[in-house]
Amino acid sequence: MPPANMISIDGREYEFMPGETILDVARRNGIDIPTLCYLKGATPTGACRMCLVEVQGARTLVASCAMAAAPKMVVKTQTEQVMKARRLNLELLLASGHHNCLVQDLDMDQWTDFQLRAMTTTEHLDICPAYGDCRLQELAIKYGVRGNRFTPAEPRYAIETVNPFIVRDFSRCILCGRCVQACNEVQVNNAISFGYRGANSKIVARGDGPLKGSDCVFCGECLQACPVGALVSKAAMEPGKQPTTGTKPVRTTCSYCGVGCQMYLHVRDNRIEKVTGVEDVGPNYGSLCAKGRFGYDFVDSPDRLKAPLVRENGKFREASWEEALGLVADRLGRIKAESGPDAIGVLSSARVTNEENYLVQKFTRAVLGTNNIDHCARL
Repeated sequence: MPPANMISIDGREYEFMPGETILDVARRNGIDIPTLCYLKGATPTGACRMCLVEVQGARTLVASCAMAAAPKMVVKTQTEQVMKARRLNLELLLASGHHNCLVQDLDMDQWTDFQLRAMTTTEHLDICPAYGDCRLQELAIKYGVRGNRFTPAEPRYAIETVNPFIVRDFSRCILCGRCVQACNEVQVNNAISFGYRGANSKIVARGDGPLKGSDCVFCGECLQACPVGALVSKAAMEPGKQPTTGTKPVRTTCSYCGVGCQMYLHVRDNRIEKVTGVEDVGPNYGSLCAKGRFGYDFVDSPDRLKAPLVRENGKFREASWEEALGLVADRLGRIKAESGPDAIGVLSSARVTNEENYLVQKFTRAVLGTNNIDHCARL
């Protein structure tokens, strides 16, 4: 007897679990349905209308991210009506603000005038900082949308650059709500929400002020969730900075504490351009704290030590690892022999991994023979 929970998508039958949406079933079975506002683990909103599909018996197209799968439901994801609706939505989104991602096809004079008006503040770059890493641009290219039917809307709100890590460019915001969901449902900081109505709608912090005066802790969860160039790292807006497209992602473990958060270092020419969390992998599942996401400048600091230092006559000189380790072993052995193991104290670091801290305490107790071990968070 066939399972009761079966749904038909593009002519093929698939089993679904209670509570799954059409989008859940489609993605689990490798069926591509485009999304812009959908954020895994958050309440679906159907705001962007990109995931529209045709359901047999429904009066209109439905948002697959918000429509629960039902027995004997018949779904089509690639009909002419569906494709037409998706293209129209993309055209409207491209015309909603300052999306100079080289997919527009306006009359040259009209487009140039708009670009000049949009760049009245110096922070508006000729090319969006999210160029090549923008979901809206990706979908516009995929669906062959040139955006030549609607004149782009002029920016309503000034760009916000006063925050220490995040630049908010409201002219590029498509009001998908992913940043709000990331802040309120994933991190539960409740620092931002939707404000105003109609054409004046925007994402606001407390009192419609800048993020630095709100409850924002600058974890950057909203930054990673933003599918366009509305939220970008302040470092990416520096003059002459290239878009992060073309960087090589290198997976590593965050070194700021012992939790073990997984992260990608986006590297170009041996320099870190930005940091993102590794999604769908524990323990952090894409989330990072402010230090993990933005505190990577020390990697290229000219003040970093490149070799062990040994102090002689009140001055430091560089030494080899063999010499330095030999000196430490000799001094610790001498102190232990002359004054006993409890004359020695060991400081570890809260920034190293749990495994490294375990080895330090094992060395302290088993080799040195003392329990005098602690950590310093500032090391």
